[in-house]
Amino acid sequence: MILPQRAFALIRHGETDANRDGIIAGRTEAQLTECGRRAARALAGKSFGQPIMLFTSPQARARATALLAFPSLSAYVVDDLRERDWGIYEGRPIADLPLRTSTPEGGEAWQATLTRMAAAIGQGMTLAGGNLPVIVAHSGVIRAARALTGYDATGPSAPNTTPLLYTHATGQWHEHPLVAEGTFS
Repeated sequence: MILPQRAFALIRHGETDANRDGIIAGRTEAQLTECGRRAARALAGKSFGQPIMLFTSPQARARATALLAFPSLSAYVVDDLRERDWGIYEGRPIADLPLRTSTPEGGEAWQATLTRMAAAIGQGMTLAGGNLPVIVAHSGVIRAARALTGYDATGPSAPNTTPLLYTHATGQWHEHPLVAEGTFS
């Protein structure tokens, strides 16, 4: 699975009730907290340094974040940007989460997640044309992107509402978080 070698950005949705409460909510429809809504609104007006095309997961928390963060843009909903299905672990405490590279009973295998995310991110890159694809999705999507770009997918979750720019240069991928001033580090 190889991604096209062009820049794209990922944003994890705002904080949800499940995030706040330490609950696994892969396919479960968790709701944004007031903190999550406030952080998403704070993204409005941030510059990506070029025109963007917005994509989002079909799940409510990602769509709500995209709407609050980019009120003047319409988001293209990509079904395959939905969060990973954790099967029997949905609704359980984060402490019960199995290894991320395992296949949870009744859930989605890690390899299937990677394949799905490579296709979804690639689709966004193609549809964006000359614009920067900006994808509002989930921790699992960012983990998959990290694995697909040569980073460690098993470390800590990406922070909520922090845009991450992925660029390809000198034969490798680079991940750059958007810093408070509105530029990428």
